[in-house]
Amino acid sequence: MMSLIKHEIKIDESFYKVEEIRQLTRETFSLILPKARFAFKAGQHISLGIYGDYQSREYSIYSGIKDDHLEVLVKEVNNGYFTPKLRKLKVGDLVEIHGPFGNFGMEPKATETGKFVFIASGTGIAPFRSIARTYPEIDYALIHGVRYTTEAYDRNEYPGDRYILCSSRDTKGTYHGRLTGYLKNCTFAAETQFYLCGNSDMIFDALEILKEMGFERDQIHCEVYF
Repeated sequence: MMSLIKHEIKIDESFYKVEEIRQLTRETFSLILPKARFAFKAGQHISLGIYGDYQSREYSIYSGIKDDHLEVLVKEVNNGYFTPKLRKLKVGDLVEIHGPFGNFGMEPKATETGKFVFIASGTGIAPFRSIARTYPEIDYALIHGVRYTTEAYDRNEYPGDRYILCSSRDTKGTYHGRLTGYLKNCTFAAETQFYLCGNSDMIFDALEILKEMGFERDQIHCEVYF
């Protein structure tokens, strides 16, 4: 008689079950997972994979270090390989997390006295939400560039006087036009530290603007998404 041996699938600490999926726009959603089993610095990123799939992608952590869950912000890419698979995940499905990685973000001591300007395009806002949730008392301004104001993800979480929304395709934001257009007309304190996250075109243009304003390169910290 042939005996059938059942192999138990071993799930280690790098696997997390999806607890909730928050739909933010037609294309953008966040995955809410159990609380991180690792220590991370607000601003860092993780490698995210789907159980049974051999590929993974890097995503900035969207939640704060004190939150009771781990969250990542995802925008589905048309005809992409990975994000449509993330879109199909359901509550209870397994994802694989490795990390954290990167030096983007700030040390807790720096938050006590510094002035900060966070500059983000699209989902590049993710690490800044993590920082703002972790250190709500810091002196910061967040400049967020989007196409439409509907892409102002979780904007109600930021104090109104700290969040500037630049919308290029509608007039419902703080500023109608590209983020860099707004930036050119700003004045910042000499000791300001700048953190930039998003697409490479925005970052390169913003770097040039800040350089022309007289800010040193060591005052500017960048995380390029693509």
